[in-house]
Amino acid sequence: MNDVVKSEKSEKKLTKVRGRPLAFNQDEALDKALNVFWSRGYEGASMAELTKALGINKPSIYAAFGNKETLFRKALVLYATGPVAFVGDAMKQPTAHQAVEKFLMQAVDFFSDKTTPNGCMIVQGALTCGQSSLAIQQELIAYRGNFETTLTKRFELGKAQGDLSPTVNTKQLAKYIATVHQGMSVQATSGATREELLAVVEMAMKNWPSQLNQPKRIKHAL
Repeated sequence: MNDVVKSEKSEKKLTKVRGRPLAFNQDEALDKALNVFWSRGYEGASMAELTKALGINKPSIYAAFGNKETLFRKALVLYATGPVAFVGDAMKQPTAHQAVEKFLMQAVDFFSDKTTPNGCMIVQGALTCGQSSLAIQQELIAYRGNFETTLTKRFELGKAQGDLSPTVNTKQLAKYIATVHQGMSVQATSGATREELLAVVEMAMKNWPSQLNQPKRIKHAL
């Protein structure tokens, strides 16, 4: 018990030594940091850019969020639970086909939104990480892997409920849809229009396996 009290007193002393209470809104600062990382990627976002965007100095950033890596991770959580939270909602559609269609259509809206940076932060971030940021790159790859797992589970449910053909390889289908989404992200970053992205969605949905894998009817001789 005495050790706990001593620990708490030590933490209070350290807080006092580090300076005055934070004079800025951390939520607003994190939102600004998210936009910088989203636009520039992890490696592309310099501390100079971050301090300018957040309107605070480096010591204040370190005191509130830790180092650049920690700040990026917090921004990534904000991104996953905010701007791209529509993914989870799309998976709640009645059928797997409807779930994917809604997800891709909302992705088009997302990529076409002129009020936010182009593309997907997770996709673009993983593509621009170098050797010095392998840990961050692996985390972003893990996020993408979790997304594919979410799709796979939704497709397994579709098979169980009968709206997906029992012959469908759900992991392959999940990889395919994830690849379509990631390709749309790259295209959006390169300036693809909303109409062009919608055409990609239309093509992907035309190749939906529940339609392609329907058993052929056998014609009986009269």
